[in-house]
Amino acid sequence: MNPLDLVRRNIRSLTPYSTARDEYQGGPLGVFLDANENPYPEGRNFNRYPDPAQRAIKQRLSEIKGVPADRIFVGNGSDEAIDLAFRIFCEPGRDNAVAIAPTYGMYRVSAGINDVEMREVQLRSDFSLDTTATLSAADERTKLLFLCSPNNPSGNLFPRTQIVELLERFSGMVVLDEAYIDFASEPGFLHELEKYPNLIILQTLSKAWGMAGLRLGLAFGAPEVMELFARVKYPYNISAAVQGIVAEKLRDTERVAAQIAEIVSERARVVVALEASPAIARVFPSSANFVLVKTTGDPRTMYDKLIAAGIIVRDRSRIAGCEGMLRITIGTPEENDKLIATI
Repeated sequence: MNPLDLVRRNIRSLTPYSTARDEYQGGPLGVFLDANENPYPEGRNFNRYPDPAQRAIKQRLSEIKGVPADRIFVGNGSDEAIDLAFRIFCEPGRDNAVAIAPTYGMYRVSAGINDVEMREVQLRSDFSLDTTATLSAADERTKLLFLCSPNNPSGNLFPRTQIVELLERFSGMVVLDEAYIDFASEPGFLHELEKYPNLIILQTLSKAWGMAGLRLGLAFGAPEVMELFARVKYPYNISAAVQGIVAEKLRDTERVAAQIAEIVSERARVVVALEASPAIARVFPSSANFVLVKTTGDPRTMYDKLIAAGIIVRDRSRIAGCEGMLRITIGTPEENDKLIATI
């Protein structure tokens, strides 16, 4: 398939905002009189506009992820990439998207903002995926299919065979959210991009990389699709300060690997402790940096008692499929000790 056939007509013909520095192809520049900036440097040259293409970050991510830079989009959190997918592929008021449920809530929020119908397909009671039901929810106006794996809030990684089935049988773009893939024992789909031109992968620096406060998300896909993302985004979507800090932190791969290993180890310890607690009826298998638990009593009672102890978790009991359940992020060993003792 050709992803460009799915793109909204006005987006296909859109002329993006460009700067003189984007258009200039000559030698090095030393005097910048093109962008009406303040000429006096402040701190780390914050008087100048940031690189709108985030070239340094993309080059470093290319080295880390093993993906060509032209297949990478850098956004203000993964939420920006989610919103752009709707804006690029879905005609407001006409097209629709399909997503599993329960899952990350921003898919539905972005659909609503862009006036796109969201069709949700409920996961089974054990949070397994029904590919037949998922494909049956789509029609000729379905442009996007959202799949989060490992899923949030359930934490489970869907079988590769099921994801491949959706990629091969769905006639639109499959948005595979791999925000938690660093904590899984199996690799994601980054190295399948050439095989599936209809695949958009979302990842983030907020989880494993510890940069949630910097708000930097990633999308990976076919070069022509990533070019559309770059065309539609706001020109300076990532500040110079964030680009500088992220570029520095992306060098520290050993620290990140050690933290991921500890989180995975702590996840196993927390699971064992919670499964032994009479207050917990079930701990669901997790490939993420959190666990979903079903309480034996009222989940709100446990939630309130944890709050009283200074511990906040996520109450998921009010969403369909998660009745009686809390989502608990894996913290430091000391934080996990306090959680276990309180429960």
